[in-house]
Amino acid sequence: MTQHLRIDRRFSALRQEGRKALVTFVTAGDPDYATSEKILLGLPAAGADLIELGMPFSDPMADGPAVQASSLRALKAGHKMHKTLDLVRSFRRHDEDTPLILFGYYNPVYVYPREAFLDDAKAAGADGLIIVDVPPEADEELCLPAIARGLNFVRLATPTTDDKRLPAVLANTSGFLYYVSITGVTGTAEPDVAAVHSHIARIKRSTRLPIAVGFGVKTPQQVKAIAAGADGVVVGSALVNAVRESLGPKGESTGKTVPKVLDLVKSLSQALRPA
Repeated sequence: MTQHLRIDRRFSALRQEGRKALVTFVTAGDPDYATSEKILLGLPAAGADLIELGMPFSDPMADGPAVQASSLRALKAGHKMHKTLDLVRSFRRHDEDTPLILFGYYNPVYVYPREAFLDDAKAAGADGLIIVDVPPEADEELCLPAIARGLNFVRLATPTTDDKRLPAVLANTSGFLYYVSITGVTGTAEPDVAAVHSHIARIKRSTRLPIAVGFGVKTPQQVKAIAAGADGVVVGSALVNAVRESLGPKGESTGKTVPKVLDLVKSLSQALRPA
C-alpha cells in the first residue's frame, strides 16, 4: 500500500463501515524501548485505527503533565530520535496498513537534521507528521518538503482558529485536520461536546478533510459523544497515564504495563463500534 495514501484509505474505509476513527497517541520509548515496541505493535489489534507516535522532547510546550512525564521517562531511558524511527520500521514489518503519524516539535527534527529526518521518516514507513510549533507561515521550512516526499502534514486547529485564520491552517494540510477541543495543554480539561460539534460544523464548511478531535478526551463515554460530530477521536493522555500507573516503584515496566494500555484502547474502540 502506498505510504502517503494510508491515511486517506483508512478514513475512506471507516466511512464505508459507518464508524469513526480511534486515533491513539503513545510516546516512543516510554517507559523503555522494548515495552514501547510491544505497546505499539499491539495497538491495531486492540482497536486503534490510526496511531500517533510521540517523538520525545525535553520541552513539549503544548503537552500537559501526563505527556510531558512520558517524554521525560523515555529520555531518561536513553531514547533518541533514531530509536523512534527504529520503532516505525519495526511496526511496518508487522503492519502494512495502519497509518502512523509522527507527533512532536521542530527542535529534534531540526537537529537531526531536517532533510535527513524527512528522508528517514519516509523510508521507515511513517505516513505523516504533526509538528505543533511550526506555523503555516513557515511552510517552506518543513511542511512543503514533507509533502514533496509523500508525507502528509497534519495541522492543528483550535477553538480560537476563526474564519480569518482557517484558510491558512487548511492551505497545505493533508490526511486529516486535528481539532484541539480545549484551550490549553493536553489532558488538563474536559471538552465541551456541544462547543466542539459547533466548531467542527463550521470548519467542515471550508474543507472536505476528515476532522479528528483530541486533547482532554479520556473515557469511552467522551469518545462516543465527541465522535457524534467528528470523523475521529484522539486519545493520548489517558494512555500515557495508563503506562505511568502500571510502573514499578523505580519507574520500571511491569507485567501490567502493556495489558493496561491495550485494554484501555479496546474499551475506547468499542465505544465507536455499532451496538
